[in-house]
Amino acid sequence: MSEFGTLQDRVRRKSLLNKAMSPEDCIQFFKPGQNLMWSGFTPAGYPKAVPIALADHVEANNLQGKWKFNLFIGASVGAETEDRWATLDMIDRRWPYQTGKNIAKGINEGRIRMGDKHLGHFAQDAGYGFYTKNGRYDIGIVEVSAIAEDCGLALTSSCGIVAEALHLCDKIIIEVNTGQPSFEGMHDIHMQQKPPNRAPFLITEAHTRIGTHYVPCDPDKIIAVVESKHRDKGRAFADMDDTSEAIASHIMEFFAHEIKMGRLPENLLPLQSGVGSIANAVVGGLAKGPFSNLSVYTEVLQDTMLDFFDGGNLKYASACSLSLSETPGFPRFFDNWEKYFDKIVLRPLSISNSPEPIRRLGVIAMNTPVEIDMYAHANSTLVGGTRMINGLGGSGDYLRNGYLKIMHTPSIRPSKTDPLGITCVVPKAPHIDHTEHDLDVVVTEQGLADLRGVAPKERAKLIIEKCAHPEYKAILHDYLEMATKECLAKGVGHQPQLFDRAFKMQQNLAVNGTMRIKNWDIKIDLCE
Repeated sequence: MSEFGTLQDRVRRKSLLNKAMSPEDCIQFFKPGQNLMWSGFTPAGYPKAVPIALADHVEANNLQGKWKFNLFIGASVGAETEDRWATLDMIDRRWPYQTGKNIAKGINEGRIRMGDKHLGHFAQDAGYGFYTKNGRYDIGIVEVSAIAEDCGLALTSSCGIVAEALHLCDKIIIEVNTGQPSFEGMHDIHMQQKPPNRAPFLITEAHTRIGTHYVPCDPDKIIAVVESKHRDKGRAFADMDDTSEAIASHIMEFFAHEIKMGRLPENLLPLQSGVGSIANAVVGGLAKGPFSNLSVYTEVLQDTMLDFFDGGNLKYASACSLSLSETPGFPRFFDNWEKYFDKIVLRPLSISNSPEPIRRLGVIAMNTPVEIDMYAHANSTLVGGTRMINGLGGSGDYLRNGYLKIMHTPSIRPSKTDPLGITCVVPKAPHIDHTEHDLDVVVTEQGLADLRGVAPKERAKLIIEKCAHPEYKAILHDYLEMATKECLAKGVGHQPQLFDRAFKMQQNLAVNGTMRIKNWDIKIDLCE
């Protein structure tokens, strides 16, 4: 028996106990080529027991590359599941966001077909039937805390796309997690309708509830109930450093200025912060700041959000996922359950990332890109324009619809071939996920550039001056002046770029291992 109860305690629809099985018993339901939907969102609330059993089966029977499935999950899940599946060549298609060295390797080697998508669109597009031939999915695997008498499912540490998935899957396997406290009561599940019958989401504050605690489920679809004691393998976060503290300091000064100018209230507006160590560290810096009575409306709650709560600065938080670290995040959360439980609402992805409440609430969006170019186009997904990292995620949902849209990044990133590092401010991004129209503010440890109402050429000067690393400022200024002169002379100078030079820094990195080019000279013969 777990200290958190038994399967019999958690399954209150007693007829379903007749379908209780071991993870290994469920292998009979799977066949190569099936379309699978899982619960889970940014290593939280994902099924573990059955996917691990399937991986064990493939490995033990030398079925690598023979048992391949198509995975559709709200966002990334734990490395012990999808990343291990990737090492065993068990994934054919993967939509729309993933995390793991092996799955990223499989995608970039062409063995795994991945599609990237704004997460706010993914759940509804799945419901529209865009991703499979018949719009259906063979099996859904969902982790829950409890099953109510009416077969309503109380989810665990995330909502993801479960609300939509249960209606799209022909068969459902339920993993009841008794290895952690029950999250029953934390969720706010609202089942949206398809157009033309869709109604507004009447969310007027971050903690507004518009639904129920449970996802409705047809008991006749459930083919197995599996007990699981596996906890989420949440991602580890880097500690705050001088860079992240400087970024947070610039943002706090900016907020204070906006309050003084009357553009923000004293308690700001609901905050959104993206995933990753930098975003986590920036929130940690804000948690130490002077602002109080704050609220959060976001996708994920990371470790430093707990600092926000503990400091008394944060009143309420709405999210799709508790994306805490395996340690110390989740243990800290469970040890202080009573402190946090009533202050958090977990919502389906289709609501947490919906443009409607984001715009109504006036969310302040803060996300981290791979790089930003001097005109404020941002690349969040593809290194060098070709190598997939994780995916777009929900950053675009917030950056297109928020009240203030902020991108924060170090001015340089570590490089194995350049001891200084490579610049995160470039003349032109080799891939663009967020256009200049979506960004209001760019921040690095060097400074903050407020781009609102600033025309492109002045915007470029501002970004270079405020945000670029000192080692790269001169070379970026030289490019801007050269491009401006040549383009204006031709009457095409609104947003000057030189196609033959725009990517010279990236090309030099690929060939010579550094972006610190000596000059902008080129030797290209385009014609014979």
